[in-house]
Parts: sequence; C-alpha cells; structure tokens
Amino acid sequence: MKKRISFATLALATLISGCQNFDSNGLMQSGAQAFQAATLSDAQVKELSDKSCQQMDSTTQIADANSSYTKRLSKISAALGDNINGTPANYKVYLTKDVNAWAMANGCIRVYSGLMDMMTDNEVEAVLGHEMGHVALGHSRKAMQVAYATTAARTAAASAGGIAASLSQSQLGDIGEKLVNSQFSQRQESEADDYSYDLLRKRNINPAGLATSFEKLAKLEAGRQSSMFDDHPASEARAQHIRERMAADGIK
Repeated sequence: MKKRISFATLALATLISGCQNFDSNGLMQSGAQAFQAATLSDAQVKELSDKSCQQMDSTTQIADANSSYTKRLSKISAALGDNINGTPANYKVYLTKDVNAWAMANGCIRVYSGLMDMMTDNEVEAVLGHEMGHVALGHSRKAMQVAYATTAARTAAASAGGIAASLSQSQLGDIGEKLVNSQFSQRQESEADDYSYDLLRKRNINPAGLATSFEKLAKLEAGRQSSMFDDHPASEARAQHIRERMAADGIK
C-alpha cells in the first residue's frame, strides 16, 4: 500500500491551490467522512467487509459445492484451521483464469481457479497462509479504511441504518474492488510471508510450498500475467527469504 497522505494535509492543499469556487460544505463533509473512515470500529469494518464480500460474490462466478475446485479447497483449507485469531474463515473459489487470491478483515477469503490450476496443494496452502496473515496482522483492516475513505469522500455515508446501509451496491462493489487491488507495503508483505511460514510449521505442513509458489509467480512477473503481487517485493527475493528460513530450521 502506498504512503497515505493525511486528510488534514489534503484539505489544506485544496485550499492553497487557489480554487475560489470550491464548495466549503462539500469539503467539510468530505473531511468528516475521511475522518470517519480513519476511525472505523472493528464492528464497522466487519460490516463493510461482509457487505463488500457479498457484493463481490454476487457479480462473480463461484464454484459450486460439487466442483472439484471447491472440494480441493476444502481439503486444503482444513489443514490450516477454520479461523484467524478468532475470526471465522470463509473460503470460496472464483472461476476465472486470473491468478489471484485475497482476504478481507471479516475472514472472507477468495481464491481464483487460475491460481489453483498452476499451483500444488502445498503451494495453495502457503498462499492461503499469506492471505490469512494479512487479516491476522491487521493489514486487511487498514486496507478497508483506505478503500472506504476514497468512497466516503464522494458520498454522505453517515446513516442511522449503519455505514454499510448508506452505501449503494455499486459503492460496495467499488470498495471490494479496491480491496482486491490493494497494494500492501513491502513490510506488510514480508510480515504476511513470515506469518504463512510460521502457520505452516505450526500445522506440520512443509513450508517449501511458500518458496515454490513465489518461484512460479516470478515467472509470471516477467510477462505481467498476474496482478497478485503488483508492487510487492520481488517474488524471487521472497522465495530466497523462505529458503533461508528453511535452511536455518534444518528443512530441506
């Protein structure tokens, strides 16, 4: 995720820019919504995540219960556990050739069939562990704040019915898209990598899949065939880091 500019700085820059016909009420409202986004409670983040995930699911082809993808993902995810620090994990497969996976703060985890096609079970486990890391470490929560802020700045989102109730389906979908395309910082990505490694070890799963998944993604990066790790640390370097951890732990 790119460095965030403070909302106060943004408002000040607007005033200094010399626009004489700005809408002061609109500016104040945008500032209030932005502040609200930065102070979203855990319950509000969950509410937005629930609604955004539902909207994403409604516009995407999902593998049904009898699909080989769903059965395979169920087997893979079972090895990792069904919750993330107390947050229930909810897994589904999106039927698309894209190579991607993502998670929201409410435990909504989505894996694309294109990724499953190119990776072994062990590698998918590692990717899931990485996405779970983003949730457990609070990265997904911060991504929701940013995604909501960019939408809230364009609408009066305060409502007696709750934050999510005041947003249209298209706005919820927009928030979901922003989360899917979130660019976490290199530090956050490295933290999620290490979380996945530690989780795999805790579950007695060989962490080699984490290294080999990055090595496969490295081949895609050259041709820009995957958006999964745009603006992330180079996959080759990430694979090397995992292999160094494996060597230190005596794992071949």
